[in-house]
Amino acid sequence: MEGDSVSTGGTGLLLRYASQNSLDESSQKQVPRSGRRERTPYRNSSHTVRAFEVLQSLRRDEIFCDIKLETDDSTIVFGHKVVLASASPYFHAMFTSFEESNKDHVIIRELDSTALKLLVDFIYTAQIMVSEENVQVLLPAANLLQLHDVQDACCDFLQSQLHPTNCLGIKAFADLHGCMELLSSSESYIQQHFSEVVEGDEFLSLSSEQVVKLISSDELTVPSEEKVFECVICWVNYESNCRKDILPKLMEHVRLPLASKEYLLKRVEEEPLLKNSLECKDYIIEALNFHLLKSEQPGTIPKTIRTKPRQPVGLPKVILVVGGQAPKAIRSVEWYDPGTNRWQSGPEMSTRRCRAGLAVLKDRRVFAVGGFNGSLRVRTVDMLDLSSPSPCWVPTVAMLARRGTLGVAVLDNCIYAVGGFDGTSGLNSAEVFDCSTQEWRMVSNMSTRRSSVGVGVLNNLLYAVGGYDGLSRQCLKSVECYHPSTDTWTPVAEMSVRRSGAGVGVLDGVMYAVGGHDGPEVRNSVEAYRPSTGVWTSIADMHMCRRNAGVIALDGLLYVVGGDDGASNLASIEIYNPNTNTWSMLTASMNIGRSYAGVVVIDKPPHFNN
Repeated sequence: MEGDSVSTGGTGLLLRYASQNSLDESSQKQVPRSGRRERTPYRNSSHTVRAFEVLQSLRRDEIFCDIKLETDDSTIVFGHKVVLASASPYFHAMFTSFEESNKDHVIIRELDSTALKLLVDFIYTAQIMVSEENVQVLLPAANLLQLHDVQDACCDFLQSQLHPTNCLGIKAFADLHGCMELLSSSESYIQQHFSEVVEGDEFLSLSSEQVVKLISSDELTVPSEEKVFECVICWVNYESNCRKDILPKLMEHVRLPLASKEYLLKRVEEEPLLKNSLECKDYIIEALNFHLLKSEQPGTIPKTIRTKPRQPVGLPKVILVVGGQAPKAIRSVEWYDPGTNRWQSGPEMSTRRCRAGLAVLKDRRVFAVGGFNGSLRVRTVDMLDLSSPSPCWVPTVAMLARRGTLGVAVLDNCIYAVGGFDGTSGLNSAEVFDCSTQEWRMVSNMSTRRSSVGVGVLNNLLYAVGGYDGLSRQCLKSVECYHPSTDTWTPVAEMSVRRSGAGVGVLDGVMYAVGGHDGPEVRNSVEAYRPSTGVWTSIADMHMCRRNAGVIALDGLLYVVGGDDGASNLASIEIYNPNTNTWSMLTASMNIGRSYAGVVVIDKPPHFNN
């Protein structure tokens, strides 16, 4: 046929030449076009899928297969070396660097035949079904063949199956095969579900080393230390003949001082296993002495690993409200649990205190700073150690100046006390408590005297918001910012109105000035400051006029706690949702109305039980 030429060349090799009827060279010349856009290559997203479908079909029919994989049970799996090597580093090394590269039949020892079939199918199809029946053979096989996406799928499946009856086994399985993320998830699950886990058979089969590691964790979630004691006794009794000698080693990690005194006397002292062990008796004596000192000399309690409360990861947050004016200075403390929508009483302060500042540090110590005791403005500071098994307020290092109606904030784990009133005049001074040196020191003065000042920390800077200037006898709308690195104060944008006694809170990078007053006028208005814009903007008004309220951020919401409306102290709480720019009233009010109270958010301690 003219235009086509076919030749065999006498060799049986078929040669086909391109048709002369196709485009000639001149028609294929590139003609430059001005303004022409760069063209992207054509891509067919289904091409690879279709190609692998054909390859899988060829494999099933044993066509072009150049490797047979055999397992210990003589199961044969066919494949194409190039396909297997392209997906698995294990096969890539086998077929390029080892003696198997020249073989068409390879025996793989200690590899489950079902897992091999599934994994080779996965290489060709990119699909695999992980199930309870196959996951225990599939994960180690995927680990061997270095099919990491299948490993991840197995780990995700096991994580979804975690249950108190199987989590210890899954943890051991993850540890055996080096699945670190699954190992971490299972350990967290065990700690969070400890009470249910120790009821299962898996717990009774643990080694003594595994039990020690479990019960020594600070992060166990337990209703009380009694549960830890009971699980240890149960584990020993399961095989008492060979385990009873290990009991002292286990009891070293049971925090008996945290158990109730009644439980110690009625249950622990009467446990037969402990009666025959002098070491265990020493732990009982230690626990009873702890309770004796707690009631008579709380400051002399020795701190050991057994007197340290456990701190589960992800403890719920609660709102702590300390002291205040109702209508006089009070020492009462209460806390609110959003999970139960209830207020509970907390440990009372040792002295009356209102118009103070409240701060909480990373180590869970709460500081009530300065204030007014009903007679005098004070410079004293009381501390509540929430990590203590029996927290109580104790005096700590006093400030350098007397300060009431001051502002207090934490920056870089240091406590700043700003402005206030010393009983004679308003203050423009500020001081900082360095936790490492346990000392207060003065920092640079503000440009303005500020009592009833609000403070907030934003982007590692300290802001002093509004307040009252006793020198000019005016409420303030000015705001200044403290830079710790340079020990300097600089002015920033003023608020739209004067606010003394405004509550200040920071939520999601925005600082809010809430309520306050200008002379006799108590406000319900609120404005927000964003450093990115450098201006204050008004947001929705509160339902009630409030001054001297506490403001904190929790779970993406802004809480305004108590305060007064100019006539009476308030027990109500309002909540601001920035997503909807709306306020709502909390259905649960405090037990008493209080203004000038200290308010902070803390991790809910184990001893704060509902």
